[in-house]
Amino acid sequence: MSAQPAAKPFAPPNLVLSTIGLSLATFMQVLDTTIANVSLPTIAGNLGVSANQSTWVITSFAVSNAIALPLTGFLTRRFGETKLFVWATLLFSAASFLCGIAQSMSMLILFRAIQGAVAGPMYPITQSLLISIYPPAKRGMALALLAMVTVVAPIAGPILGGYITDNYSWPWIFFINVPIGIFASFVVAGQMKGRPERTEKPKVDYIGLITLIIGVGALQVVLDKGNDEDWFNSTFIVVTAIIAAIGIAVFLIWELTDKDPIVNLKLFRHRNFAAGTLALVLAYAAFFAIGLLVPQWLQRNVGYTSTWAGFASAPLGILPVILTPFVGRYAHKMDLRILAAAAFVIMGGTCFLRSEFYLEIDFYHVAMVQLIQGLGVALFFMPVLTILLSDLQPNEIAAGSGLATFLRTLGGSFAASITTFMWEHRAIVHHEQLAENITPFSQVSQQALAQYGGGDPQTAAAVVNGIITQQGFQISFNEVFHALGWVFAILVFVVFLAKPPFTAKAGAAASGH
Repeated sequence: MSAQPAAKPFAPPNLVLSTIGLSLATFMQVLDTTIANVSLPTIAGNLGVSANQSTWVITSFAVSNAIALPLTGFLTRRFGETKLFVWATLLFSAASFLCGIAQSMSMLILFRAIQGAVAGPMYPITQSLLISIYPPAKRGMALALLAMVTVVAPIAGPILGGYITDNYSWPWIFFINVPIGIFASFVVAGQMKGRPERTEKPKVDYIGLITLIIGVGALQVVLDKGNDEDWFNSTFIVVTAIIAAIGIAVFLIWELTDKDPIVNLKLFRHRNFAAGTLALVLAYAAFFAIGLLVPQWLQRNVGYTSTWAGFASAPLGILPVILTPFVGRYAHKMDLRILAAAAFVIMGGTCFLRSEFYLEIDFYHVAMVQLIQGLGVALFFMPVLTILLSDLQPNEIAAGSGLATFLRTLGGSFAASITTFMWEHRAIVHHEQLAENITPFSQVSQQALAQYGGGDPQTAAAVVNGIITQQGFQISFNEVFHALGWVFAILVFVVFLAKPPFTAKAGAAASGH
């Protein structure tokens, strides 16, 4: 063992500076999940590849990140939380620099995969370290701060990425990580110096590791590329899905029966961890779907530019930033299940409001619904994170956080694929239904064709077809949001599967992990 347990919890020399270092690194890492999205057309043009090939810039990061996340517990046991965090942050900075200097798409995809892999442990360890360095009464504040970062960073990503790409050049979306990562890693290394940690040399569960890489990697590729490849009409998707199913099945069976698994699935024996993780995954999946569909709908249906779509979506982050200190300070005085349920009611309510949207809706109403949803988001993350960590042992927090974050990320990938598919599929169905009413025998049809055609039947037919397509997508959009509203309604009951008390325990190292 590398160190003995401390007599009292470790406290860094400067709590504020420690928090800034940890939060900056996490903000940078979460930001990078979305910052490249709007830059893909520019990257594809500069590197001479098709738009479809450029999406591997996103997929490669997502796949390697999804594989690395559940390994957090194993890596923490092997190297210790502080060392793992510092090295992961430095390697993330190095990988970001390599992404910026990439001269070909294959190089960029490789460096993005490395970036995603080393980013895996950063968020879970930040969660564990924050809990360990804050006194019990202020741990809610620490988790609320982390929740704010989780909400704001994905919103800021596309806006910042678009601005940098338009005004500078796309490599700078990666270069900006370098000074931030170096600063954060040195701050955390300095502040956590002397923090007691107990490391082990656990055997490497090679079968678990290999099946995790194959199963989760293949599943993430299916979810990311499914819509582009027309799902199971593609041989590539069918084969990859079979590989994913076999890999995950073997992984689950092996990990649940192995004496020293690389991913500790037995954490689900804890009631609050199981209930809290279920609530987190489903709620984040629905939240992620909203964040994906609203900007797409604004650009495709309402005619917004990407910048204005970003502005219309941005009010979502206002209330979480304002309310975070209050939620962190006072939430522990309430039943956290009630707070989370209130969040789900508000977020579900905004989904039902969006199910009434129409093509001519103005900017104000779109932005106001986003603002109202922000109230739900402000009340969501901190209570649910606290609930799921509350009955874990101190030496299980990093592993539990990594596993929950992995499942949350996977839930977001599922939501992105399913909601995008349903939106497009239902739009086609509604297009067919609406087009059935356009016949030569309908007086309304004849009037419409005469109005839009300017005497040219082909032009008239094209214009009317465009209007029907728009309306089909709008009806489908409304249906998807109606369904998302019911997902949040169900979550009100899911969160009550957890049982108090909900006090997050001290972090692993502080308790002698």
